Amino acid sequence: MVLEFAGFQPNYIFAALTILAGIIIAFFVRAFVRWLEAKAETTETKWDDILIAALGIPVQITIIVISVYLAVIWFDILPENAKFLLNPAYVTSFYILISAWIVSSLLHDIIATYGRILAGKSDTDLDDRLIDLLELVIRYVIWFAAIMAVLKVFNIDITPFLAGAGIAGIAVALAAQDFISNFFGGAIIKVDKPFKVGDRVRIDDYYGDVISVGTRSTRIKTLDYQVVTLPNNKITTNVIVNYSEPDEKLRLTIPVTVAYGTDPKRVKTILLEIAREAIRNTEYLLEDPKPTVFFTEFAESSLNFILRVWMKKYNVPDEVKDIINTRIAERFAEEGIEIPFPQMDVHLKK
Repeated sequence: MVLEFAGFQPNYIFAALTILAGIIIAFFVRAFVRWLEAKAETTETKWDDILIAALGIPVQITIIVISVYLAVIWFDILPENAKFLLNPAYVTSFYILISAWIVSSLLHDIIATYGRILAGKSDTDLDDRLIDLLELVIRYVIWFAAIMAVLKVFNIDITPFLAGAGIAGIAVALAAQDFISNFFGGAIIKVDKPFKVGDRVRIDDYYGDVISVGTRSTRIKTLDYQVVTLPNNKITTNVIVNYSEPDEKLRLTIPVTVAYGTDPKRVKTILLEIAREAIRNTEYLLEDPKPTVFFTEFAESSLNFILRVWMKKYNVPDEVKDIINTRIAERFAEEGIEIPFPQMDVHLKK
């Protein structure tokens, strides 16, 4: 009577103490879980780590929720407009959701741990990609089943949801076609190995170094230091030129034109001298294979030649072109060899 007169009601105090007791117990359980985690790290098996990780937080939450539920039941502290919360369906739903949490975490960690150990034993990363997909799917499936079970507990007709899930599944499947195509495209790239990270490639109109091969796409850093992202399914249906395979050397072809009346043999001799001079004086070119010159064409206003040299590495074509073209211009000027102007189309307008 004294407590009620002072504004206190014993049932609220006891309810608060019950909840506090639950929080304290959850605190000690948390400390115990941390101790178990430390112990599990010293064992060789991963099963104890997986079980502790799956049970730790859900058990602590369950203890607190149970203490709140007991406080409400034992001491009748809910107002009349909140009595609907005492419906056993809410308790059942809570246990369904907690169970889904535990099961999904348990299966996810088992797949993530032991699935990746098995996947790591293979030479390709196709199984690694499948593990990623399986980890994602297992969570969605379990939680979808849990939500359907909760709806069933509340006597909600789940038939429309299942029908909607079927339609949504079809929609997702259609939307996922591109993802699946890219996913298996990435797997094909890994298995077929047309290139690897670090290789210089030309794919479609893009030329540069491969910096990553992902689940959906491959990234190439161009010579302008721009990153181009190409979908894997586009790569597998395109022509790929790999400049890094089978080795890094690359043949460079330089076109040369001279005016009619020039001695072709003299031109070929000068071009070979320029190539040998470049081999001696730079670090870019190989002596073997030897440079070659070919007289290729009687053009409309010029005699056309090509000079072929071999670079030690594919990444210096501009430097080599600059050195050789500069020397060609100098030697032709010294020898009096005329380089014809390219013909241009002239359009007159009234």
